[in-house]
Amino acid sequence: MQSVLSVKLQAFEGPLDLLLHLIDKNKVNIYDIPIAEITDQYLEYVNAMDKEDLDVVSDFLVMAATLLDIKSRMLLPAEENEEGEEEDPRQELVERLLEYKMYKYMAGELKDRQLDAERLLFKPETIPEEVAKYRPPVDLEELLDGVTLTRLNDIFRAVLRRQEDKIDPVRSKFSQIQKEPFRVADKIVEILNLAADQRQLSFREFLKAQSSRVELVVAFLAVLELMKMGSVTLREMDGEEEDFLLEASEELIKDRERLAEELTASIDG
Repeated sequence: MQSVLSVKLQAFEGPLDLLLHLIDKNKVNIYDIPIAEITDQYLEYVNAMDKEDLDVVSDFLVMAATLLDIKSRMLLPAEENEEGEEEDPRQELVERLLEYKMYKYMAGELKDRQLDAERLLFKPETIPEEVAKYRPPVDLEELLDGVTLTRLNDIFRAVLRRQEDKIDPVRSKFSQIQKEPFRVADKIVEILNLAADQRQLSFREFLKAQSSRVELVVAFLAVLELMKMGSVTLREMDGEEEDFLLEASEELIKDRERLAEELTASIDG
């Protein structure tokens, strides 16, 4: 009884994949392929293939014909191109192999990333209930409607220049040590009382009423702090582009003392 030896061939994704395998196996330079040797080895593999799958075999046969054509052209005298250089019959094949090798490498990188991604676990959100329910005390877009830091800064600098013009050029050169009695918390209380009594006042006139540069800076910071807390708002004055109206909130009008205590405590704390 005659025994049959079954040989399992390595599977390749296409003829270019087989050619790259043969080049690596023979350790030859891809830019200088020994076409006769590689063609013989390629044909050995094609002859051993299962001929039932015609779609797969046809691709390998086309490449086999290409290799045989290149092999025959290598035996003929070299042709010259328009620039007078000898043409290499293997050039087109080399370019296809390099392009295929690049895409194969990229596919391998993407596969590795996919495998790495499968090992990642994502932690679900665990936001505390108090944080999830938090809402800003004021709507900043509504609060700053028509108000820009540039315009506020322009008013502040204009008033500051008026303060500097009041300085006596002679007396200002005298040395003097004194403690500035101004705090943001105290100025907040002052603004709260003014806003609650008058309901609205001129932002520019309020700054001009400050007695010194330090008090002016403290007053400006106090107004910004109250705006952030939603206790006062600034809106444009009708027909006056260089000034704003400082208005008290309804909560401030109703309970100024409690609000003043809370705001100053948060500032001092």
